[in-house]
Amino acid sequence: MNDIFADLRWRGLIYQTTADDELQPWLLSQMRTVYAGFDPTADSLHIGSLVPLLILRRFQKAGHKPVALVGGATGMIGDPSGKSKERNLLSEEDLQKNVAGIGEQMRQFLDFETGENSAVLVNNFDWMKNFSYIDFLRDIGKNFPVNVMIAKDSIKNRLDSPAGLSYTEFSYMLLQAFDFVQLNRDYGCELQVGGQDQWGNVTAGIDLGRRMDGKKLFGMTSPLLTKSDGSKMGKTESGTVWLSPEKTSPYNFFQYWVQKVDDADTGKCLRYLTEIPHQEIEAIEAGDPRDAKKALAAHMTELVHGKSGLQKAQAATEIFFGKEVTDAESEALQSIVADVPNAEVQRSALEGDGVNVIDAFVESPLAKSRGEIRRTLEQGGAYVNNVRVTNVDHQITTKDLIGGKMILLRSGKKKYAILNVVG
Repeated sequence: MNDIFADLRWRGLIYQTTADDELQPWLLSQMRTVYAGFDPTADSLHIGSLVPLLILRRFQKAGHKPVALVGGATGMIGDPSGKSKERNLLSEEDLQKNVAGIGEQMRQFLDFETGENSAVLVNNFDWMKNFSYIDFLRDIGKNFPVNVMIAKDSIKNRLDSPAGLSYTEFSYMLLQAFDFVQLNRDYGCELQVGGQDQWGNVTAGIDLGRRMDGKKLFGMTSPLLTKSDGSKMGKTESGTVWLSPEKTSPYNFFQYWVQKVDDADTGKCLRYLTEIPHQEIEAIEAGDPRDAKKALAAHMTELVHGKSGLQKAQAATEIFFGKEVTDAESEALQSIVADVPNAEVQRSALEGDGVNVIDAFVESPLAKSRGEIRRTLEQGGAYVNNVRVTNVDHQITTKDLIGGKMILLRSGKKKYAILNVVG
């Protein structure tokens, strides 16, 4: 049995535990079952969700059994922990879509067919749907002292805030606490892991297990994925960095780690999120910060999007650095269609003599007028498939098509557009 506790401690992933001295030998003594919960607030996880998900993965690789819980029931309410106001309640249709989406993503990171310690995916709606309101109050509610609940930071902070706390959110802790009890009954689960903002919910589950079944359960939280200034990582000008390639392309995902992560945060990301060995991380941290971010970007993109996703992201990066685009880059160009402005051109217009380069640029989002693009051409700032064009009489034809369906236009160093051929 690998020493998962020592590894997590080295990586800085242990924020609090309920039994620090006891937990390490307990984990070394035999295979244990550990769970983390994920509320389906969207149909994809984001990079902040990777911390608890990869902790489950680390536990499995160390010989333990992970249980990934998708909160089909708790997601109907919304966790008040760390929130300044109540979340909007999801429709049942949206909730089911989100549960299915993140459940499928979890299969990328956990092994569900590896024998005794195969991962398990569960939905807490499966057991909560059987409770009537009266049964829930009698069986679970009676075991929750209200004064203890109010003392929890997640509840206390909201009660003291202008937004207050609804009874619906107040009940969230009871539902999540019972998850721990149910998983202990069904799978012998004895350890819950989560973010540091989940401490109140984790300890509530431990207390409920003791009151209802006389069980001794354990809890561990990890730091949230934050920047050096304390703000949450994974937010950009264009929004959240998602794990879904439909929401955040492999190229943009790769570029987030290269462009948006500060040098001061790179080492923490390498420790929290990668499976790179300790000594190798220390060597990377001691080197050039730019190389460290490239190593981080490559590891994370391959982990989330696979080798093909990494290759497309790296090829797309070369395109945006000015590499001449040929049919060999067709797949990479296709992967960034959603990341740059688009326009359409009829195939018939490209046949024969083709379309004048000025007309092509004017049809794209890159030029407001013919005069503007004429000046850009004359100054050497116009490119077709990253090849400079200076002749105002240049014609774009079907010979310029990449993969038979696209043309890349560029104005200056960084303004790109793709012409998609239709018809």
